[in-house]
Amino acid sequence: RGYLDNITAIGPRTVGSPENEVLAVNYLLEQIRAIERESTDAHKLSVDIQRPTGSFSIDFLGGFTSYYANITNVVVKLEPRNGAEHAVLSNCHFDSVPNTPGASDDAVSCAVMLEILSTLSKSSEPLQHAVIFLFNGAEENILQASHGFITQHEWAKSIRAFINLEAAGVGGKELVFQTGPENPWLVQAYVVAAKHPFASVVAQEIFQSGIIPADTDFRIYRDFGNVPGIDLAFIENGYIYHTEYDTSDRILTDSIQRAGDNILAVLKYLATSDKLAKSFEYRHGNVVFFDVLGLFVLAYPARVGTIMNYITAAIAFLYLSKKVFQPKTRAVHNLKKFLTAFGLTLLSWVCSMVTVLIVAVFVSVIGRSLSWYTHFYVSVFLYGTAAAATLILVHTLVKKFFYKNVNEQYLGDIFFDASLMIWSIALAVITQMGLCSAFICTLWVAFPLLAKLMIHKEFSQKGATMKFVMMYMLGMFVPYLYMMYLSWTVFEMFTPIMGRSGSEILPDVVLAGFIVVITMILSSYFINFIYLVKSTKATLITLTTMFVVTLILVGSGIFFPYSSDATNPKPKRVFLQHTSRRFHDLDGNVVKSDSGIWINGFDYNGISHITPHVPEINDTIRTPCEEQAPFCGLPWILPVHFMFRLVKNWYLPAPEIFPRSPIHFKVLSKELMPWNSVRLSFEVSGPSHMSLYVRPHEGSALSTWSLGDGIPVASLGGDYFVFYSHGLQATPWHFWVELTVPEKHSDGIVSLAVAAHYFFGEDQKSPQLYALLERFPNWTFSSGWSCTYDLFVF
Repeated sequence: RGYLDNITAIGPRTVGSPENEVLAVNYLLEQIRAIERESTDAHKLSVDIQRPTGSFSIDFLGGFTSYYANITNVVVKLEPRNGAEHAVLSNCHFDSVPNTPGASDDAVSCAVMLEILSTLSKSSEPLQHAVIFLFNGAEENILQASHGFITQHEWAKSIRAFINLEAAGVGGKELVFQTGPENPWLVQAYVVAAKHPFASVVAQEIFQSGIIPADTDFRIYRDFGNVPGIDLAFIENGYIYHTEYDTSDRILTDSIQRAGDNILAVLKYLATSDKLAKSFEYRHGNVVFFDVLGLFVLAYPARVGTIMNYITAAIAFLYLSKKVFQPKTRAVHNLKKFLTAFGLTLLSWVCSMVTVLIVAVFVSVIGRSLSWYTHFYVSVFLYGTAAAATLILVHTLVKKFFYKNVNEQYLGDIFFDASLMIWSIALAVITQMGLCSAFICTLWVAFPLLAKLMIHKEFSQKGATMKFVMMYMLGMFVPYLYMMYLSWTVFEMFTPIMGRSGSEILPDVVLAGFIVVITMILSSYFINFIYLVKSTKATLITLTTMFVVTLILVGSGIFFPYSSDATNPKPKRVFLQHTSRRFHDLDGNVVKSDSGIWINGFDYNGISHITPHVPEINDTIRTPCEEQAPFCGLPWILPVHFMFRLVKNWYLPAPEIFPRSPIHFKVLSKELMPWNSVRLSFEVSGPSHMSLYVRPHEGSALSTWSLGDGIPVASLGGDYFVFYSHGLQATPWHFWVELTVPEKHSDGIVSLAVAAHYFFGEDQKSPQLYALLERFPNWTFSSGWSCTYDLFVF
């Protein structure tokens, strides 16, 4: 706790700032020295400060290249007295996003690691392997420090596995959301050692599909270090992640204790495990793992899962075919009836999905998007009721007009079988795709089928008895309970992400889609009850009334999306950059220049809610795209242009800014190379964060450069993006680009722009920016900084 309070008390720790490079580093070193003084003779403790310089390309956010100079890593190695050949790594980062205290992301993890280092070093039991603690000082700069460590530090070669401690929220339980690649022994280590396990292969498959706009150091260790690991993150309350509200008082001591218990136990287990030394022998195979209500974790090899899944599906298909093809004389008749029920179930799902998505699009069009962001229940009342009502309505109409005088028991039976068939097909397909999450389908086939076989006699008698209903519910209990638990975890992670996923995605459509899918899953074996009950009228009227009332309330705007509630804020994220831009022509003359405050609302609502408070930010000042410049001539800090529509961007005219440490950009040389190539060499010096944007002109192509591995990686849209950062001191940045050139090039061969970002210190906020930020309502988190932008043509 004390460690956490002290780290966050330093304030925002942006790479390159004295807070990050000096104060945080000194604090860590003091604590490590204090721990060293109290350590027992069983251990040897070494400390190293690494200041790496390097470059790499990454396909995150559409792809870009990263260059870092003189950033900081604090590395501690705890090993047996006579040394160790193999090591396990524990990783946290002490830097934070600009303008935030970064308690949960990621100071709390560094606090936990200091505590674990202290506990292990005081223990008299010697370790078998070394434990390396990396306090990395540049993760928010898109994983730079971990790259510097794993590719350049001499201790990196001994690492056989790692644990990465991250955050996607503030506090709560820390979720294991990726493991591997492969290396099933690592998951087993977590399962055996962790005291309060919370892990899900479903989270892993969601995260690795790339639909969450986030990445962690796990990726660097996996791709550049070839080391397997475990990735943990706090996921509760993502609403305040990366905002000024990420303070230490919001993280409960229980939550820190729990994380500490888990990670200490797993590290200790790995550091005394024989498998760590021979990890490459155990590297093959994936694992299906999931926790049961946070009580314990079930884990088994994926190949065992595959066999179980196929056997379960086969038994279900056998059961179904036996029902359809007996007696043989009625086989064709039975098959027709069965396929009709199967088709009708799918039809009801499609109707439900279409209805709800129409509602979601309507809500977005009338400007009432995210009305559930602060009031989560609104989404259930709006989309859940619509989904359920549509399902019930379709089946009620079918029962009334299509199956006029058919025995209800028979219909209940056949619709149960149709649901079983859908789940069995899903099980076979998802298993075939190689997804570990197929275990969910196994639950939805095995348990209902067991229940059905146990109460088969009850099904054939007239009238659904109480006993039948009880047995039926009992059979559904396990898959239902697990599905509700899983849905809650998924919602807890995804709802906050909708507030920072850009203005391109319609958050209501995404959430509504989720709710429909969950409604379909939960209703799958209850559709048959619609055919067993006398009337669904009361249910339909209730659901429809709830839906209509909620829709009217949402339309009226009574549910304000954001909240400034002190105990539980849910702010709107807005980014403001006070920018001065200069566009140069081929001869180096300034052909256009302007200054303004460039405003980005981070969600679909743009600034519609802010205009009443700050009237000059309105739709008349939308940002124009400078077509001839890369990335529309805007000083993006990251290549996230594809997440934002330019109509949801504003550019408020403002006076020019004159930073105390302006950027210096000069061309060192232009050389003609063989094969029609031209090499341009540059030197740049400026603040700790700079962005470079490159666009080859028509006919030219960027063939190679001195960055990354030499192969340029284009961003979405075809321009090239380089993210540059440096620590406290850095020599000027030298780089070259090589282009293949056409015969005729009267208008130059390449446009190259460079932006300088001032994230801290006296250049960070101009008086105009300060004044504007002051006027923003208290339910916003507005992050502001100054930047300059220069475009050149060569």
